Amino acid sequence: MINKEPLITRKQELPLKDDSTGLFLKIMISIAVFLFAVTLAGVLSINSMLNAWNNSILGSLTIQIMPVNNANQEKAREETLLQQDKVLEFLKTLPEVEKARALNDNQLQQLLQPWLGDGIDISSLPTPRILDIKIKPGAKIDFPALAERLAEVSPLASLDNHKLWLDKLIRFADGLKMLALSILVLVIAITSGAIFYTTQTNLGLHRNIIEILHIMGAKDTYVAQQYAKRDAMLGFIGGIFGLVLAIPTIFMIAGLAEQIEGGIISEARLSWESWLMILLLPFFSSVTAMITAYYTVKRTLEKMM
Repeated sequence: MINKEPLITRKQELPLKDDSTGLFLKIMISIAVFLFAVTLAGVLSINSMLNAWNNSILGSLTIQIMPVNNANQEKAREETLLQQDKVLEFLKTLPEVEKARALNDNQLQQLLQPWLGDGIDISSLPTPRILDIKIKPGAKIDFPALAERLAEVSPLASLDNHKLWLDKLIRFADGLKMLALSILVLVIAITSGAIFYTTQTNLGLHRNIIEILHIMGAKDTYVAQQYAKRDAMLGFIGGIFGLVLAIPTIFMIAGLAEQIEGGIISEARLSWESWLMILLLPFFSSVTAMITAYYTVKRTLEKMM
């Protein structure tokens, strides 16, 4: 059987496939995508954590009823519970309040367990009573006025709207987010710089071939397209390798965060939209490498030729 080869075969004039710079670019892009994916997951997790705080903590209040001082523990407990009921009745009359409930002894014991330890019966202790209040969405509350009215109902009641410590947490989270975004910009800049200088070096190595192509009528766009196509593939392959390394790392960090008690870090979760953004990073690295290589070649050839 005779194999018939085509009379005309399209050959790639520039030997880019066997170029040694290809391996370097793959490694650089893999590292960049790895760092980018882990940092992006951190930024998206911080955003979800801030949203969870806004939806839960900012829409709630806590009122503390200090225990009544009395030598008789039973009587003191009854008077404290009476003050609690008075405050609850007052809160139910407020139009801004959607729900108000008092924490029972078991819930209070769980809150105090990290400080008091196991096996402590809080019923025998002068424990403050805690009221959890949920505010209606969009409701505006004048906290100083509410605190004054609350003091009239019960002098033992004090208001905590979580604003002071929550503002500190939000500033801290915003600082972490800005740091992570700076890392993302730095990773993109370093990767683009590596592609730029690698492409320039490659053009210098193949200058003689490029000059011959120009003599034959090839334009700068033709040469730039070959480099763009090569770097787009390298960017995609390197992005896949970086993503394969990043995903287990993200799950490992998430597992460590779940071990932190308190429920604050546990609010940092990645939605399916966030995972979609992370999984699209190989395409992003491919497009970035392609565009950088194309314009690098165009600009360099304009100065060389």
